[in-house]
Amino acid sequence: MRALVIAPQWIGDAVMSEPLLRVLAVRGEKLTVAALPWVAPVYHAMPPVAEVIELPFAHGRLDWSGRRRVARELRGRFDVAYVLPNSLKAALIPFFARIPRRVGYHGEGRYGLLNERHPNPGGRPPMVAFYRALSGDAARTEEPRLSFPPERLQSVTGALGLAPQAYWVFAPGAEYGPAKIWPAGHYAQLARELHARHGQPVVLLGSGKEAALCEEIATAAPGACCVLAGKTTLIDAMVLIAGARGVVSNDSGLMHVAAAFRIPQVAVFGSTSPEHTPPLSPNARVLWLKDELQLDCMPCFERTCRYGHYRCLTGVPPERVQAALDDALAKA
Repeated sequence: MRALVIAPQWIGDAVMSEPLLRVLAVRGEKLTVAALPWVAPVYHAMPPVAEVIELPFAHGRLDWSGRRRVARELRGRFDVAYVLPNSLKAALIPFFARIPRRVGYHGEGRYGLLNERHPNPGGRPPMVAFYRALSGDAARTEEPRLSFPPERLQSVTGALGLAPQAYWVFAPGAEYGPAKIWPAGHYAQLARELHARHGQPVVLLGSGKEAALCEEIATAAPGACCVLAGKTTLIDAMVLIAGARGVVSNDSGLMHVAAAFRIPQVAVFGSTSPEHTPPLSPNARVLWLKDELQLDCMPCFERTCRYGHYRCLTGVPPERVQAALDDALAKA
């Protein structure tokens, strides 16, 4: 059985699709994943995936002619397609490619485009179960897994003068907006403490958009940090996470990457909920202080704080994160 998987457009969602792909591969389906360029590297770290096709589309564009062109190149290659995003445009390539079985959620009214439509679930379901249900087997919610060959880890860390398990990683950004970002001053205080206690550098990862935030943290923690935000490819950032001693992040795509590598980690949640997108790893610790802070507005799922105080994030002290990281390290 030859299967085409249309990947989601966000890094975290891509990671959370791995249990679905593992189920499909175990039952004998040969998997090709079609993904946008900024997500495609995630699938190179998934052993069940035989091939990754990078889709030449800009974010948010329909690009009708481009999708027809890609579909023509894929005709006759696949028996089934799994469309993970809910958008109408995500279902166009399997339809134009005339793939016989086209599986996905009803989504944006995709009558005709998909011929095996699952009903849209209510609310905000856990994403791993949401994707895995497309296999017809949602009995278990398994944890995502990613892996790289050891030589890849040695190559990437060695080129940067780092040694595996001898550095920390912070991923302080979040594409969604400031309502998911733990304060830079808190990150800096934690970086100073980790460096003073262990004498090991803190590597700051993220996109080019997050470079200024990372520089702010590094400036407030002199000598403790190495800023690599915007200076690595996504796949090298993933390798660096795989080799880290521990990771601290917001609710972000790189948080899910750390969980899939089973790295001891702490994830700070603010406007979003760990009931929807938790880091699925026994080595993860989540700090979401809704009850302690007595904030009825949590989770609001908004990009910015409607009240302007961001207490859901500022109210999480660095000492709590340090204690949670110590616990994750001790029990890993």
